[in-house]
Amino acid sequence: MTSDAALLRASRTEAAPFRELYERYAERVYGFHLRRTRDEHVALDLTAETFAQAWLARGRFRDEAGGSAGPWLFGIARNLLAQSVRRRAVELSACERLGVLTRLDRGPAAAEPADGWLDDGPGDLLDGLPDGQRDAVELRVVEELDYAEVAARLGTTPAAARVRVTRGLGQLRARLTNDDTEVVQ
Repeated sequence: MTSDAALLRASRTEAAPFRELYERYAERVYGFHLRRTRDEHVALDLTAETFAQAWLARGRFRDEAGGSAGPWLFGIARNLLAQSVRRRAVELSACERLGVLTRLDRGPAAAEPADGWLDDGPGDLLDGLPDGQRDAVELRVVEELDYAEVAARLGTTPAAARVRVTRGLGQLRARLTNDDTEVVQ
């Protein structure tokens, strides 16, 4: 049997060896994520992302485990899981500040929402924001995109996207708390 290290070296010039590595580890990586997230869909997403990151980093693999890529793959999986937990904490915090947490905690709707389901909700709150901030908050909080994706959609840098989201959330917080202090736009 070919070692994991040999497969990763060979995968630099062709995809088939990486597929073999995937077949060796996919179930174990999925199990790792499933045990920690307790959500099949999230575990599948994290497993796919683990192998996508491994594919991108395959040229940097250093054989430090006697030919096994297991520790390397599970290190990637662990890092992605930690990033996911941090991202979820940021999203929950933002949703709490927006006052939409109770809506997000509900189970999925059995049918399409009726017209006006956002009346007096976050949609109306977001309408009062400047366009750039509203779009940035929607992409980051509602669509759950990371800052790089928000920036790409808005045609700006991730730092500028982060500023727009922060300012937009500040505007919303001020409105929700009836804070009359001036917020930078």
